[in-house]
Amino acid sequence: MPGIDECLLEAMTLPGARGAAVVDWTSGLALGTVGEAPGGDHETTAAEAAELARLAAEHRAFAPADGSDWSEQETPVEDLIISNRDSYHLLRFVRTTFDSSVFLHLWLARADGNLALARIRLGDLAGRLVLG
Repeated sequence: MPGIDECLLEAMTLPGARGAAVVDWTSGLALGTVGEAPGGDHETTAAEAAELARLAAEHRAFAPADGSDWSEQETPVEDLIISNRDSYHLLRFVRTTFDSSVFLHLWLARADGNLALARIRLGDLAGRLVLG
């Protein structure tokens, strides 16, 4: 089971990967980073991505129709995908034994990246990630 550094290095093997981070969405702090950061600053990117993650995680409009929340076995939101003209941002929530306030952020070049593959692989990484 990979830790943060191993998880991020594995994420960077995905086609088109430009940068990756493990972020705590309650504090906005990056727990680990690798590669480039949009805008050149990993900490700013982590804080801004955490705002999006917090919005999706805390509002019932984005929860499953059955009304499940963070107390259930699975996170109510699996991932967020943000696309722009030249890249994709994939935020994948990580289920943890403590408060599940962590997500993986992968930045993919649109020309080289494979969004479907990235979703599958990040889901696998999130399931195997060991924190603590």
